[in-house]
Amino acid sequence: MDDRLPTHLWVMAHIRSADAQGVPMMVVRKGDPSRGTVILKLNRLDRTFTVLVQARDGEKLFWSRGTGPDPVTEADADAYIARQTRYDPDVWVIEIEDRQGRHWFEGAIR
Repeated sequence: MDDRLPTHLWVMAHIRSADAQGVPMMVVRKGDPSRGTVILKLNRLDRTFTVLVQARDGEKLFWSRGTGPDPVTEADADAYIARQTRYDPDVWVIEIEDRQGRHWFEGAIR
């Protein structure tokens, strides 16, 4: 049995938590409300972006660097996200504006 929260509740909880700390986080694209995978678009507010993709190792959540180890332009980040949403129409896309590049969700970046 899977005891994880539905995606929409999990995402909204993180948005509220970030908002309480003054970090803008918004849903750019809603996916499947129950089990949609999440993609994070990290906007460092210096015209560079990192895209992180939710993944699991068994039950352990982690984030993979969809656009590689170095920050990319917004056009490159958006192109990557567009390819992923064509492949998986149930995916959620969350944009986070954080100068430090923090993703605010649990799970390490691998």
